[in-house]
Amino acid sequence: MRTIRSNLYQNDNSSCSFTSSVPERSAFVSENLTESVIDMRLGELAAKSNAKSVTSESENEAFLEISQAFSDFSACSSDISGELQRLASLPSPENYLMNERNNGVQSEPEPEPCHGFLQRENFSTEIIESISPEDLQPTVKICIDGLESPSVAVKRSAAAKLRLLAKNRVDNRALIGESGAIPALIPLLRNSDPWTQEHAVTALLNLSLYEGNKTLIINAGAIKSLVYVLKTGTETSKQNAACALLSLALIEENKTSIGACGAIPPLVSLLMNGSNRGKKDALTTLYKLCSARQNKERAVTAGAVRPLVGMVGEQGTGMSEKAMVVLSSLAGIKEGKEAIVVEGGIAALVEAIEDGSVKGKEFAVLTLLQLCADNIRNRGLLVREGGIPPLVALSQTGSVRAKHK
Repeated sequence: MRTIRSNLYQNDNSSCSFTSSVPERSAFVSENLTESVIDMRLGELAAKSNAKSVTSESENEAFLEISQAFSDFSACSSDISGELQRLASLPSPENYLMNERNNGVQSEPEPEPCHGFLQRENFSTEIIESISPEDLQPTVKICIDGLESPSVAVKRSAAAKLRLLAKNRVDNRALIGESGAIPALIPLLRNSDPWTQEHAVTALLNLSLYEGNKTLIINAGAIKSLVYVLKTGTETSKQNAACALLSLALIEENKTSIGACGAIPPLVSLLMNGSNRGKKDALTTLYKLCSARQNKERAVTAGAVRPLVGMVGEQGTGMSEKAMVVLSSLAGIKEGKEAIVVEGGIAALVEAIEDGSVKGKEFAVLTLLQLCADNIRNRGLLVREGGIPPLVALSQTGSVRAKHK
């Protein structure tokens, strides 16, 4: 039986949209691409660097616990559309420009056709896998030269080929980075052609998975342009920009820079208005960035708490557990605690203890512990929300960690 709750601090969350602004394009993206090797690699890297992410001694134990738990739910969107099947399925630039004209939007002239190598669409992944980096070097050089072309079509095709070359092979990522592609890709992040922008941001995401390229990307000034993509790109571009920032944030000193360049508000916007994949990517990136105190403050100021509290009740999607992990992080600062309470977080967390998954109950009780440990008022609110009976039940039947908390 669900506990009857008071109306104290209950807020109307109807203004927050949790529906995708862009339809899911799953008809031509296979499962093995949406949960790709790069997804798993990012998860491994995130888990590997978790121990370095704690900056406040008072948060150490809780943050280490939720860091480890969060890696179980991490799956960052990577190059979900990098294969030829996806490239072939993209709306043509001609159709895009026609739609823009029909909507009364002034667009650039129709792009000219590509010539030679960059025109080839039969660029099979099997061939890429069988060619050594040394043999691919001339191809990479052609692509990099194409990025400097005055033709939008050539730039688009060159970025698409580099994206594909960097998709799965570490040695190719190293070669492309060493060959000077990164400074040439970054200006394309601000290109007005959406598909050129999408290919460029995804190529940078794939390149960022090689440790040696992270510094090259940062030093070339990519952060502000990635934030620009987060604000202006297609759904896939926004997702992959978020993941590129996540990859860069695995280096501790980059987290503050990424926050200072304005990444938090568009990530919160993606959290509120993105597709399920976009929300998942925004949650993962916000979690990693919010190990820095300044970014916690930025996230609270940007309004992250309300959609996070709303997601706590989305059982069965995996979003609830992720949202509670990020809330646990934000509860590490005073502003975060206050915002969680004001947005009805205590009631939502009590319900998660009653009805959530095993992991969800652990995260919920951990966050409640942070909210109530040094706050008599919050303890009173917890009692008013009917929190004692489910907590008693959890202490008897929950997991070892949940019983302890």
